Amino acid sequence: MNFTLRVWRQAGPGTPGKMVEYKATGISPEASFLEMMDVVNEQLTLKGEEPIAFDHDCREGICGSCAMMIDGMAHGPNKGTATCQLHMRSFADGATILVEPWRVRAFPVVKDLCVDRSALDRIIAAGGFITAATGGARDANDILVPKVAADLAMDAAACIGCGACAAACPNGSASLFTAAKITHLAELPQGQPERFRRVIAMVAHHDAEGFGGCTFHGECQIACPKEISIDTIAHMNRDYMSATAASREEKAAGGTG
Repeated sequence: MNFTLRVWRQAGPGTPGKMVEYKATGISPEASFLEMMDVVNEQLTLKGEEPIAFDHDCREGICGSCAMMIDGMAHGPNKGTATCQLHMRSFADGATILVEPWRVRAFPVVKDLCVDRSALDRIIAAGGFITAATGGARDANDILVPKVAADLAMDAAACIGCGACAAACPNGSASLFTAAKITHLAELPQGQPERFRRVIAMVAHHDAEGFGGCTFHGECQIACPKEISIDTIAHMNRDYMSATAASREEKAAGGTG
């Protein structure tokens, strides 16, 4: 299969970028999108040209680093698929394919298709954890978790932090990511002691990082390679309202005491 690629090239965060056209020829239909990019980079290297910079790691749809906007769609045209799992048979032979980095204010371009997604790490650091006393590990059966809660928690925990939700959102919101990280802990008994503090801290940090607000367009759940439901955002909003109400009541009680 043969393709024409129009790829965003940018030398660094402080330099202007542009779309550059490349030919990808003799590509196997069974090749993944990243393998096709490898072939193009090998050809560029042999010609003495700078290869295209892009992030990758596991290439098994687990790490979330293969963040590319392909033909205007986060991770490409296939639903529930990361870029590394997208095969070239999904495109027509001879097609022209546009390849760009995530276009989100909170994800500055580092080089070419690589963006800095450390804002997501900082959101998790703000509260995406549980505080547990140190000591010997407890038996797994000591804390019983209802199946419904366990299923909801596991579905939310499937998030791989790729940032596709923010890239697909018209507002550049990472609410689906933040909600997934909040929800999977909020559904478990171990996450209850810090539940309200967690949601307030993580939502505040989401906004401070420059992500937009959620207006429920729903593009995020369509782009998510793990098909995480937008229902998690409703769960997050519910907890946030409960947390802010509890905080106001606590302040009022303290003021009258």
